[in-house]
Amino acid sequence: MHEFRRVLDVNEVPDPGKTLVEVDGEMVALFHVEGAWYAIDDVCTHDGGPLADGELRDFRIACPRHGAKFDIRTGAALTMPAVRATRAHDVKVEDAAVWVRLRSSSFAEGPAAHAAGSATGRSTGAAAPLPATPTAPPLVTDGPVAAGEGTAAPAGPLCEDVVREILKEVKDPELFVNIVDLGLIYGVTLAPSPDVPTKQHVSIDMTMTSPACPAGPQLIADTKRALTARPDVSQVEVRIVMDPPWTPDRMTDAARDQLGIF
Repeated sequence: MHEFRRVLDVNEVPDPGKTLVEVDGEMVALFHVEGAWYAIDDVCTHDGGPLADGELRDFRIACPRHGAKFDIRTGAALTMPAVRATRAHDVKVEDAAVWVRLRSSSFAEGPAAHAAGSATGRSTGAAAPLPATPTAPPLVTDGPVAAGEGTAAPAGPLCEDVVREILKEVKDPELFVNIVDLGLIYGVTLAPSPDVPTKQHVSIDMTMTSPACPAGPQLIADTKRALTARPDVSQVEVRIVMDPPWTPDRMTDAARDQLGIF
């Protein structure tokens, strides 16, 4: 069981304001908003980004890497690409100082609606556990992910537009949004197959939402399976490109609406 640790004087952080403190060897993002204090792990659960460096608006902090937003009162993940809460901690004000006590685990998984934190009493910080949001439909990955499963295959000869329509069948397993609307496809190149002139060699320049994205291998494999299901495709090459880095600005309006990013 952790104990409360004094981290700073109350006049060291403006209202609204934020700072980074160390508590029992762990880095914690500390916030001062509307007279109350809140503390969460300085870790975006999407790819480990430093939340204390992000933009604070009301009770939301945005990860500076990919824009995922978290409720500073509960740690709940409010928007994609984060799908898990970050850990919230107990905070109290005593003797004109701010004290933080680490919690052992976080509460709600996200994205979820946030709950108001209490501004009464001497202790502030995360609110009671939030109900989880409805579980997204499971992604079926056994067997090919081919254009035409559940939707009509794009008609006409193979071209870049047709390739992109096919790739809309491939969805990110964490975000449940297709890789085209996410903005992960940087380029599509087609060339006649040297072995079978009636078929095409397809090269895809694809990025990831973060360099260490755990879904990368699955997205590459699903992309190849979706395209090679076409009889006029001889081979598919997927090249991972990290320059320029992916940002939420690359998403379509449809993806933003689906993920709740405004």
